[in-house]
Amino acid sequence: MGYTRRHGIFLVILHLVSNTPVMASNPKPNFVLLLADDLGIGDIGCYGNDTIRTPNIDRLANDGVKLTQHITAAPMCTPSRAALITGRYPMRSGMATCGERFVLRWIGVSGGLPPNETTFASLLQKQGYSTGFIGKWHLGLNCESSNDHCHHPLNHGFDYFYGLPHTLVYECGGVNILDAHLQAQLKLLTQLMAFAVMTLVIVRYSNMLTISRNLILYSALFTVLFFITWYLKYGFTQHWNCIILRNHEIIEQPMKMERIASQMVREAQQFIERNKNAPFLLIVSFLHVHIPLVTTKAFTGKSKHGPYGDNVEELDFMVVFFVSGSVVNTINNAGLKNNTMIYFASDHGGHLEVKEGELQTGGWNGIYRGGKGMAGWEGGIRVPGIFRWPGVIPSNVEIDEPTSLMDIYPTLVYLGGGDLPKDRIIDGQNLMPLLTKQKPHSEHEFLFHYCGLHLHAVRWHQKESGAIWKAHYVTPVFFPEGAVGCYNARFCACEGDCVLHHDPPLLFELSADPSESSPLDPHVDLYKTVLNRIKMAVAEHQKTVSEVPAQLCFLNNLWRPWLQPCCGTFPLCWCDKEDSNVTEILG
Repeated sequence: MGYTRRHGIFLVILHLVSNTPVMASNPKPNFVLLLADDLGIGDIGCYGNDTIRTPNIDRLANDGVKLTQHITAAPMCTPSRAALITGRYPMRSGMATCGERFVLRWIGVSGGLPPNETTFASLLQKQGYSTGFIGKWHLGLNCESSNDHCHHPLNHGFDYFYGLPHTLVYECGGVNILDAHLQAQLKLLTQLMAFAVMTLVIVRYSNMLTISRNLILYSALFTVLFFITWYLKYGFTQHWNCIILRNHEIIEQPMKMERIASQMVREAQQFIERNKNAPFLLIVSFLHVHIPLVTTKAFTGKSKHGPYGDNVEELDFMVVFFVSGSVVNTINNAGLKNNTMIYFASDHGGHLEVKEGELQTGGWNGIYRGGKGMAGWEGGIRVPGIFRWPGVIPSNVEIDEPTSLMDIYPTLVYLGGGDLPKDRIIDGQNLMPLLTKQKPHSEHEFLFHYCGLHLHAVRWHQKESGAIWKAHYVTPVFFPEGAVGCYNARFCACEGDCVLHHDPPLLFELSADPSESSPLDPHVDLYKTVLNRIKMAVAEHQKTVSEVPAQLCFLNNLWRPWLQPCCGTFPLCWCDKEDSNVTEILG
């Protein structure tokens, strides 16, 4: 009897060990997360593109696991990135789209990732990790003054930051697009003010009268308007939004677009070199392939997809430094090759509406409908997802199970030896049992697709049958009719007259119809059965949602001069403290 009991205990222990993901010799592995910006799932070779060359990303997938149903929590930059770094739906932290304010619009606003949010970086810090963030942040900077840095990466668990605290806009590339309308209005107003001043001067001097208070006032207004018009013409957005920080210090204002890619690769290599003797977390948040698609001469005109394809191929060349180039050599030379997990993804789908004249300069989302900013359609939320970890994660494996960018949070915390917060809901799931084939299915049964604060769609993974259903309650109105995109606006709206409410909801079986082209007939019994189950899940989910301060709404997204970082004398902000002799490794 005793032998049987001991034998049983041994079998139980053996079963537990065999179902635990294999870890590298060091119990605390290193993490390198590579996040592209606006990259469509159909833009790279391993996901079906045969016109744009991406051999290095393809090699990363061949050496690891490729996820085919990797889903973002939002189809826009700021909310998606907030969800990635907190493991939570963006409305839980107040980082959801608000009205027509889809993202943080300026550096000098008070909105941003709340200081009371706990990022996976802060949890890894507590486990002895050195944490670095290089590239695009776009989760806010200051709250009450130009240097309180309440939303700064260093206030959210990172030891080191080098990059763009905001996001790229056309002005960063020297093209004044956003300010053109305002320039025209101010130019007309300035001309009227100049006419008024000249009239007053002529009248006063012709009558030999003393210059009046009105003349002084009009002259002052004319001077101010002239300065504003001049500043707009030469790009105040470029000087105020397009800056590079190293930790809290402004390094470039405005940033030098032609050299930032090389600087980011250099910074990544130096961070790993400095921290090779301790476990580290490094996030490299690329500026590619967001507008204005600034590409070095070595890649300009080389692709078959115009400026966008050129930019994607340059992104792929940057990835080579993390696959087989100088960055991975630094990892290998430090003996970290088999103890470093590399993850590659995009923050959301490609931006379909981006055009220069008749030339489309946005991405391609493959067979999936919609794109950036288009609520719950697959094209805006289904993105590349690749993991590589030699000796732990198998190679050349494809996993066709629903996963989320929010899953990175619990996965990294688990591998780093930390504990998930108990005082808040974490919506992500630990991916290691799935990545190591210990479990056949994703832990996600339901995923909820929001557009701002509005629930637009719900995905149900019916594990028993293997079917994946998606119900659309609200969809954007596409323009022109029959198109797949909101070409009458920069982004599709989340509410109001620009959306359609579906009653009954549109229901698609994604496993059989991934392009969402043929909704199920609402009159069949299967439709009613599936929708009733989804309806129950929505009711349970909504019980967990509470109201929090909205970070992207008007007041928190309103530019304030006193929150604007400035190198030099405001408003003439300018400096270049970067080494001008930096080797252009991409040139």
